[in-house]
Amino acid sequence: MRPPFLILTPACVLLGVGTAAWRVGNINITYLVLVFIGAISAHTSVNALNEYYDFKSGLDFKTRKTPFSGGSGTLPANPESSTSALIIGLLTLAITGLIGLYFLYIRGLWLLPPGVLGLIIIFTYTNWITRSPFLCLIAPGLGFGPLMVMGTDFVLAGGYSWAAFFASMVPFFLVSDLLLLNQFPDVDADQSVGRRHLPIVKGRSFSSKVYGIFLVCAYISIIIGFAFGYLPKASLLGLASIVIALPALVGVIRYAEDIKKLVLYMGLNVIINIITPVLVAIGLFVSI
Repeated sequence: MRPPFLILTPACVLLGVGTAAWRVGNINITYLVLVFIGAISAHTSVNALNEYYDFKSGLDFKTRKTPFSGGSGTLPANPESSTSALIIGLLTLAITGLIGLYFLYIRGLWLLPPGVLGLIIIFTYTNWITRSPFLCLIAPGLGFGPLMVMGTDFVLAGGYSWAAFFASMVPFFLVSDLLLLNQFPDVDADQSVGRRHLPIVKGRSFSSKVYGIFLVCAYISIIIGFAFGYLPKASLLGLASIVIALPALVGVIRYAEDIKKLVLYMGLNVIINIITPVLVAIGLFVSI
């Protein structure tokens, strides 16, 4: 389940709660609790299924583990638990789907396309999406950004909004960067089991530049959202994490080929992913 990594989910859900609360004021607490459970279940599912399939493919025995990549090491140490991992992955996927069906009944069919897409991403990520450089790059950000943030906003506010769209672009770019950077240490291992993500196809140096572009785009999304009146001025609080993003960017570009030194900047990148959407959400809440 990789519990330490699940902290990303509340940060993204909070952003969707923030846009909904800023738009409509009071929100339904029951809906909020169900949204949170569904989001945590979705993240748990993709983690558990990833653990299971990486163990079965032998990838877990080839990766150079870091605090942020290479799997948890749980199944190589406890191979008898592999079936449990699969059950957890499928069970939490079912929980997510059931909660989605409930909100589909409550809010209508406009929730169906992102809901179905989210379930597809979870189920296909490890065995199919990681075979496509483009899909592998955008799928994580799509899941935690537009699908999770806009889905939360839709359920709580009753409709889609440009506020939620621009807010969702922050985790879209940041989480895509998170998974991109975490692929750097695993290039050789991933390639050996048939994966074809960007660091494999284009190399780490090229990928570090894509990382930089996506990082800049995350902050530009906040600025554009404010400039067009879709986000309040206080949402610019999210720009405060630039003080961490700048050294992270310099470090990633400088040490793209030196994994030992890169680990420090992988850690900074995790912090950026968590605090930036939280800061934007705080800006939304104080603007109510």
